Amino acid sequence: MIIALATSLFLVLSFPADAHGISSVVTSAAQWSADPYILLPLYLFAILYLLGTQRVWANAGFGRGTPGLQLACFWAGWTVLALALLSPIHALSEQLLSAHMIEHEVIMAVAAPLLVLSRPLGNLLWALPQAWRRRLALEIATPLSFAWRWLTIPALATALHSIIIWAWHVPSLFDAALVNPWLHMLQHLSFLLGAVIFWWAILNVPRMRIGVSALHLFATMIAMTALGALIALSPYLLYSAYQGKAEAYGLNGLDDQQLAGVIMWVPGCAIYAVAALALFGRWIKTAAIPHPLPAGTLQELRRWA
Repeated sequence: MIIALATSLFLVLSFPADAHGISSVVTSAAQWSADPYILLPLYLFAILYLLGTQRVWANAGFGRGTPGLQLACFWAGWTVLALALLSPIHALSEQLLSAHMIEHEVIMAVAAPLLVLSRPLGNLLWALPQAWRRRLALEIATPLSFAWRWLTIPALATALHSIIIWAWHVPSLFDAALVNPWLHMLQHLSFLLGAVIFWWAILNVPRMRIGVSALHLFATMIAMTALGALIALSPYLLYSAYQGKAEAYGLNGLDDQQLAGVIMWVPGCAIYAVAALALFGRWIKTAAIPHPLPAGTLQELRRWA
């Protein structure tokens, strides 16, 4: 599915363009973001995780406490997130709705689940001074834990994730985010946090409720399919902020909008579909495993036979 999203970006850049269009593409493609409001949180996140991992291993032994798979998931998720927010796709997203859609899908459907699978919270806490960790445990952990348990109820997390996606694609709000940097930052942050809450709720359930998680993934896929189809099949431009920008890339505004809708509709939704099918398969295997009867149950059955 990552390949499908990358292919979508390739298609965005492969439309015929005039000389001005080619120049614009090259210029945009060469722009890597140096926004300190993106760079500083990203690198702080990475440094805290690295420091925490070193401290965990110093106390538990190398490779213990943080398995290699979790470590790989974290750095893969962090790298994908950094590429989405800092690479030329970020600059291009201000010119093409289709590029903006790829950026959003990468954040929500690739970076977020990888970060959830890495379970980074313990490592991040170990990066803090011991006095801070104790204060967090005594004063903040309980209310935060209560709020997190409430937010990660699967049905609520699914609804929240879908509402965030739909709300930010309301034309007036989407256009406002493109002209207001702080609102744009809030948009990306809400996409990431909403997706992290959703994937955490879906991937951290008892094994006998994995099938329910798969249903929530399918429900999210349906919500995204409906929105993607609405954007792709609209006969008029929905987002005025992109008016006149796509022509520099050999596209007209409607073509760009249709491509953006298809990106959400097909490769974006496919990630959720594949995850749902994987969970269904795991659920079926789990259901097929015989569970031992509690002690004394067999004798009780024989007595009543």
